[in-house]
Amino acid sequence: MERNVDVATGESVAFTYELAGLGSRFFAVFIDMAIQIAVVILAFLVLAWIASTAPAASGTVAPVAKFAQAVLIALASLAAFLLFFGYFIFFEWRFGGLTPGKRLLGIRVVRDGGFPLDFTSAVVRNVVRILEVGLGFYAVSALSTLLSPLNRRLGDMAAGTIVVRDSRFERLRAAPERYVARERDDAVVDGLSETERDLVRRYVDRRESLNLDARTAVAAQIAAAVRPKLAASFEHLTDDDLLVHLAGTALR
Repeated sequence: MERNVDVATGESVAFTYELAGLGSRFFAVFIDMAIQIAVVILAFLVLAWIASTAPAASGTVAPVAKFAQAVLIALASLAAFLLFFGYFIFFEWRFGGLTPGKRLLGIRVVRDGGFPLDFTSAVVRNVVRILEVGLGFYAVSALSTLLSPLNRRLGDMAAGTIVVRDSRFERLRAAPERYVARERDDAVVDGLSETERDLVRRYVDRRESLNLDARTAVAAQIAAAVRPKLAASFEHLTDDDLLVHLAGTALR
């Protein structure tokens, strides 16, 4: 069942997010785990090849070799643990709530209020993932997602995050070609605060969920705040076109 959540920003601008369902979320996890397993298998094959080419230990060298083998096993176990849980932290933090699996499924993790995921939230939601894997291998997560009004698993509840459908790629494909610049122009938006930049991005990501009257009103409100701070006038663009242009170029 499709679920939406309405979010109001500090500037009294409302956005509607479509929540990601259980199926898309767990298929994304399946893709990510397939990538992780492929990395582990590749690493194992490399280590096995190295071990097969090493000379056999004998005599007094044997205890040292056994100790080295034990250390390597411990390091390999630690590396596997970091891969399976650090993988999600790294990708979600560095790529705006996206892992390779989430990117393929068109979903994204955001904080409450629709704000971009930060490092702390990425760590918290994925540390709790360790507990969720131990509790019936995501069985509790599935139940929590189904029962939660915001489709949240335990990690989302702890971190204050939600998983939403990402409209950014559809918006960029649908944007008029004349509004998509070939190069980034940071100087145009130097006068904008990070809050204003994020507001522009969020408007363009969610503009398709607004009817025409609401889109016009919201765009006018945001454009009135950002136009005076831009390094160019853009008088030839409507408010909506201006925000689409900024999100597709200078704010990418």
